[in-house]
Amino acid sequence: MPIQPIRHFGDPVLVTPTAVVEDFDKELRVLVRDLTETMLAAPGAGLAAPQIGVPLRVFVWDVDGALGHLINPSLDLSEELQDGDEGCLSFPDLVYPTPRAMRAVAKGFNMHGEPIVVEGSELLARALQHETDHLDGILFIDRLSTEDRKLAMKEIRDSEWFGLATASGAAPQIKVSPHDPFGRGR
Repeated sequence: MPIQPIRHFGDPVLVTPTAVVEDFDKELRVLVRDLTETMLAAPGAGLAAPQIGVPLRVFVWDVDGALGHLINPSLDLSEELQDGDEGCLSFPDLVYPTPRAMRAVAKGFNMHGEPIVVEGSELLARALQHETDHLDGILFIDRLSTEDRKLAMKEIRDSEWFGLATASGAAPQIKVSPHDPFGRGR
């Protein structure tokens, strides 16, 4: 399957909540393959459907050599937190310390509509949270401290890729997350 172009910050699809997948058909399996191939070619630890312009609740991951995908996920997060560097394929070369829950349990479906549960800690928990955020229109910079967000926005404005996005008429939309920045509900 073809590798898809990855959408960069400034594209409205990245800040738009996605639709629930209702049809577990051949098109969905093609989407999962395209996401996986695009993520591996990038390379990245995860990739959500909106990052290739598809507004559906689907993402893939590659953490510690384990490939996976999840459709229509919901998350249960630990109270224990981790802080570590996080980046995103939609923000090339941008890495900032981002607070996340230490452990995550993700429930959803595989591409055949079978229910699955994925339990992860540390990097896998971070990837599950990051990609689920994408499905809700939340970007990792929304989770940064105020000071780090300001630094990130300066770095983004100065980046070569951002200049290309704004030249094409895609104005960035900055959205403050309605969620607790530490990954727990309020």
